[in-house]
Amino acid sequence: MRQLRFFAFLVWATASAAGGALAAEEMTALARPDPAKSEIADFGDNLQVTLTLSQPVPWRVFTLDEPARLIFDFAEVDFTAFPLRDITRSDMVAAVAAGPVTEGWSRLVVELSGPMMLETAGLATGSDPAGAVLKAQLAPTSAESFADSVGEPDTPGFDLPDAAEVAPNLDRWQGDRPLVVALDPGHGGIDPGAEAGEVHEADLMLTFALELREVLQKRGLQVVLTRDADVFVPLETRVSIAREAGADLFMSLHADAIAEGHASGATVYTLSDTASDAASRKLAERHDRADLLAGLDLSDQDDVVADVLMDLAMLETTPRSDALADAIVRGLADSTGNLHKRPRLSAGFSVLKAPDIPSVLVELGFLSSPRDRAKLRSEPWRARAAEGIASAIDAWAEADAELRPRLRH
Repeated sequence: MRQLRFFAFLVWATASAAGGALAAEEMTALARPDPAKSEIADFGDNLQVTLTLSQPVPWRVFTLDEPARLIFDFAEVDFTAFPLRDITRSDMVAAVAAGPVTEGWSRLVVELSGPMMLETAGLATGSDPAGAVLKAQLAPTSAESFADSVGEPDTPGFDLPDAAEVAPNLDRWQGDRPLVVALDPGHGGIDPGAEAGEVHEADLMLTFALELREVLQKRGLQVVLTRDADVFVPLETRVSIAREAGADLFMSLHADAIAEGHASGATVYTLSDTASDAASRKLAERHDRADLLAGLDLSDQDDVVADVLMDLAMLETTPRSDALADAIVRGLADSTGNLHKRPRLSAGFSVLKAPDIPSVLVELGFLSSPRDRAKLRSEPWRARAAEGIASAIDAWAEADAELRPRLRH
């Protein structure tokens, strides 16, 4: 069968029964998928995706690699409470996810267990012009053919968040203005993070970030959140938000889970090219997986000059990040006593790669540990943890300011 390429198009669905296009302004509500008439299932040796919507919408489809993914973008579909797992019945699918990806657009991601080529894709309306059915069929292909076909199209009308409006360079904090702290509640939206029963990492970390913000603000600090709701924020955008706010430090908040073995207690990470251990490397891979599933893989966007400039900037930033991480370990030890057996580690987290902002990632505990899970859900325990982190930030800022006169800036 001739292979058709559908990797770079945006379609305004036509109401074939009425013989005309459905204008965007007539779509006054989000389209809703019908789980009873939708499925992701095997079709012989092929994979077929069927999504029945309450109304036609603009859409596009393409594939991405590492891992192999089929991506649908819509303007806009409400996937709230849509049972993706229930409609997925195929060994060719490793994972599915859906949710908002940028303003006005939502995304359905089908992670494939192997390379597959899109053969057909289309959205059709039937006798009822208010409804629409999207169908796509994929066939197995070679890794080489798949790699040649992947890529996010440059589609007019589909825009990722604009680059940050970078604030004028702020001098290193000297106590003459409020310290600016960027708090990054991990995961969110399309990516719930680690899960333990009905407990989701994204929800817990947003709750803690809001509580920590209140504690810091009472101490006179200025706080910016990378998200203040259950929404998906790309890793690169989280750093841009911090930079736009002129942040003096960046802190990403997480609570991981492990599938094997036992682990508990808080861990504070800084950036490294090579992880402290195999567990740290796997953790970094899991955290970056959200952007891979969302299709925002920016790993090939570096250039040599930018790398050199970032390396120079990090000569100063790296020891400041290390000092911040050490202070947070001490603060959590004093306030909660709940530390991992190795509380200071390093890993290649993308969210820590801002060369100009001291950055740390705090794993407050492990959702896979019943003891940690109970503490993370306890408001009094979270309050103690917030006070410990706040005291650590105060101590770090004062020590960092004392070093300023001795250093080039």
